[in-house]
Amino acid sequence: MTPARTLRLSLLWRDEEIRGVAIQILVVFGFFAVVAWLISNVIANFAALDKTFGFDFLWELPANYDINQTLIEYSNRDTHLRAAVVGLLNTGLVAVVGIALATVLGFVVGALRLSDNWLVSRLAYVYVEFTRNSPVLLLILLWHGIIINTFPHPRQALTIGDSVFLSNRGFYVPRPVFEDGSWIVLVALLIGIAFAFAVFAHARRVQNATGRQLPAGWISAAAVILLPAAAFAAAGAPLSFDVPELRGFNFSGGLYLIPEFVALTWALAFYTSGFIAENVRAGILAIDRGQTEAAQSLGLRPNRLLSLVILPQALRVIIPPLTSSYLDLTKNSSLAIAIGYMDLVATLGGITLNQTGREMETMMLVMLIFLALSLAISLFMNWYNERVRLVER
Repeated sequence: MTPARTLRLSLLWRDEEIRGVAIQILVVFGFFAVVAWLISNVIANFAALDKTFGFDFLWELPANYDINQTLIEYSNRDTHLRAAVVGLLNTGLVAVVGIALATVLGFVVGALRLSDNWLVSRLAYVYVEFTRNSPVLLLILLWHGIIINTFPHPRQALTIGDSVFLSNRGFYVPRPVFEDGSWIVLVALLIGIAFAFAVFAHARRVQNATGRQLPAGWISAAAVILLPAAAFAAAGAPLSFDVPELRGFNFSGGLYLIPEFVALTWALAFYTSGFIAENVRAGILAIDRGQTEAAQSLGLRPNRLLSLVILPQALRVIIPPLTSSYLDLTKNSSLAIAIGYMDLVATLGGITLNQTGREMETMMLVMLIFLALSLAISLFMNWYNERVRLVER
């Protein structure tokens, strides 16, 4: 290479934009080289073990294992695919219920952390520090042990109104039984909810245009409650409840919540609520105190102050870390196998893996499913964040 050509290459490398593009090309090339090496290594190892790659095992009969909680019909004679779907539904149930419980607990404790009452704020502080600094796996084992070892046997079960029973074998609650005509009540409820959203949207437009506040909350509550109630009465009360009853050594009827589900869901909500509480406290403290004092000087009641001044601004700070807390709770549900709760990891990533020997395929599916769940939560929270953010004029 001539000195002139070397000089030109040196000058090109010193150009920041050209150097940045060149480095990116090298990084991308290196990444694909590593991926190609990994794939070739997997192919070579599969060939050495005389194994093939595929997902046909999902349709193999039978799965040959039972699942302790099923939201859809399932037996051990079904396919591995159906077993995986049952495990996925169990994971989703824990995530949804856990997120709801954690959100309520987190917002309540976060508000109590700012209480003027010294005892209340200290108790909330202890709660937050205990939950945030305890390993989540130990909390799951702790709550499972509490339910199994401290709750009474079914014959001495704790009862609430002779319809809800709490024992070491699980929780039993009345199961709704939908009879003929119940679809009318459901349609009325959906209409009431749609009407409530329309009322809130109209009230917001009126407030933005004129500053006048409409009683949207009362109107929406009346629509959501009274319309289904009227439909319920008109259809002849097409809803009954199957109340659990003690027969022999256990309960029959009703809706059965296994102790593993209760312990796992409550432990994850308990753990995550500590982080949410700190996010809520940070969001409220991020609001300038002068705005609160100005709103109070205008005569706003505490509930209107919270809904009109504090929360709309605090949510801008709360929602981004709240998304991370929801993602952590969903992913932490994979620890369910520690107490025998049959979720996606225990079914597809556990028993199915051991029975079929398809460790590569099952782990890929488990990771992709959790990735899809995480992306769905992130997309929803990002959409909600855009909805509640303040628009500057």
